[in-house]
Amino acid sequence: MNISGKVAIVTGGGSGLGAATARLLTQQGARVAVVDLNLEAAESVANDFGGLAVQADVCSEEGIKEALDKIEAHFGIPQILVNCAGIGTAHRILGRDRVHPMEDFSRVININLMGSFNLLRLAAERMAKVEPDEEQERGVIIMTSSIAAYDGQVGQIAYAASKGAINSMTLPAARELSQFGIRVLTIAPGLFKTPLMEGLPETVQQSLGESIPFPKRLGKPEEFAKMALHCAENSFLNGEVIRLDGSLRMAAR
Repeated sequence: MNISGKVAIVTGGGSGLGAATARLLTQQGARVAVVDLNLEAAESVANDFGGLAVQADVCSEEGIKEALDKIEAHFGIPQILVNCAGIGTAHRILGRDRVHPMEDFSRVININLMGSFNLLRLAAERMAKVEPDEEQERGVIIMTSSIAAYDGQVGQIAYAASKGAINSMTLPAARELSQFGIRVLTIAPGLFKTPLMEGLPETVQQSLGESIPFPKRLGKPEEFAKMALHCAENSFLNGEVIRLDGSLRMAAR
């Protein structure tokens, strides 16, 4: 896909991986809508490049429909969707003083998994209406998983479950949407230097970086963005989950 002039949506675009992706897609000529629950963060990123900031809860059907209406009215029908919105939690199944709270498990599943599916289905509905390009392609949807889907650590059961489900959605979604010329891919990043990671002490960040076989450092958000860009541009990539982790395999703890 030639992304120049295409309309792109990046959820969770107010910071971290999403912000880097929004900036790179813009540099390559896309018209980018930054969607985030935090409107101030979305505006801060979108204002850097003249994009559109949209506040929305990825779990809300009506909220996402309204966001898509706003994006379509401003830019046109989106043909690129990058889902970066997500959260994590840290609870053992059997903790010292309680079992894993169901509400925390449900919240992670709801935002990470249900939110991703909500965007996938509603964006695909609109993508299917655009004129296809010379290869009969209408759009591409890129979801964000994690290597925790494969190497989930102690305390990551909710997060690992949500990301594993995103991995499992990728192929059937790609197969089903192929009839409309829409590709579906997932990126499973490892340890990246995101705002959450930057909140840890520098010594902890350094130790985590040194645990990566090569390169021995945390991933850069720009490297995730480059992968998302490649996924958008390479029309033969479809139905695949791509690990982006410096060959890291996480230990149990």
